[in-house]
Amino acid sequence: MNDKLGIAVLGCGYWGINYVRIFNELPNTRVVAVCEKRVDRLQEVGKRFPDAILTTEVDDALGQEGVDAVVVCTEATSHYEVVSKCISRGKHVLVEKPITTISDHAQKLIDQAAAKKVTLMVGHTFLYNPAVRKVKEYVETGEVGRVYYLYASRTNLGPIRHDVNALWDLAPHDISIFNYLLDSKPDWVSAVGTKVLRNAREDVGFVTLGYPNGIVGHIHVSWADPNKVREVVVVGSDRRVVFNDLNPLEQVRVFEKGVFAPSDTEAETYGEHQFLIRDGSIISPRIEVSEPLKNQCNHFLETVTLGIRPLTDGEAGMAVVQVMEAIDRSIARNGEPVKLPQATGTEVRVPSYATSSNGHQNGHQLVTRK
Repeated sequence: MNDKLGIAVLGCGYWGINYVRIFNELPNTRVVAVCEKRVDRLQEVGKRFPDAILTTEVDDALGQEGVDAVVVCTEATSHYEVVSKCISRGKHVLVEKPITTISDHAQKLIDQAAAKKVTLMVGHTFLYNPAVRKVKEYVETGEVGRVYYLYASRTNLGPIRHDVNALWDLAPHDISIFNYLLDSKPDWVSAVGTKVLRNAREDVGFVTLGYPNGIVGHIHVSWADPNKVREVVVVGSDRRVVFNDLNPLEQVRVFEKGVFAPSDTEAETYGEHQFLIRDGSIISPRIEVSEPLKNQCNHFLETVTLGIRPLTDGEAGMAVVQVMEAIDRSIARNGEPVKLPQATGTEVRVPSYATSSNGHQNGHQLVTRK
């Protein structure tokens, strides 16, 4: 038992209880402690997982013997304080997205983790989804052709959060996917939001993101739409690729259709072209069956035990927060475009990983952008 990595889970809502389940299932980990303010929720956890120590106090959970790493699933606005406390105690940390709600706080956590020589990883779970990896494969191999634009929809009737608005709740998923697919973060952001439910926070939002090479992304989020949608679409010159998270049988569909101009190069001016339309089949590629959250937990275990850098490390998490901050500023200015800070002559890490024979992520990529 002592050879297993000891885990404490802080916060036991929807995601927290799933982390408890998965880390109890993995052969090389054990859940030592679970912390949750709601006593009734703790009692429910105790019935399902009787071996875990239950507490309502973070310090008590961190102080339990055998706790090597911590999963933070508390409210987003508490992430900075809670994660900082975990790192100060020398614990490896996997924190649910967003890493923080302020990018300066994210940078402080990154620096703190480096100083303490512990792992800091962010739970952008969709990057561990085999279907999203398949979409990435189509983009990376050039089968999509030239990427024209991307768009995503993430709508439903709630659940309504009380610590962040709908954009902070939902858009980070798609921002992380866009950044992953395009190997970059946006140059600028324009966004509008509204409070159709007369709530204290925006419950509907529309976001436009300008990426390098003229690629545009668009994200629609809503807590007030009766039609539940979880979809990401990539439109290229040769193919259109759709990721539908609500379709278990055909999570990815590839439309072998596209339109392009024969002289479609780096022309500086645009005139009349004889556009060519490519028409073909619609296919549904085979997708490996694995649970994204379990893939993510396995990767966290690998980063801690092997000392490798996480795919969704602090820098990747901070890049998403920087986009969200720009969204907030743009909404406050009625949709005015807001530029994002860009690295100059520094190393920018973009998510890219391979899959080992057992279906787990085992690598990352470093890209330098000048």
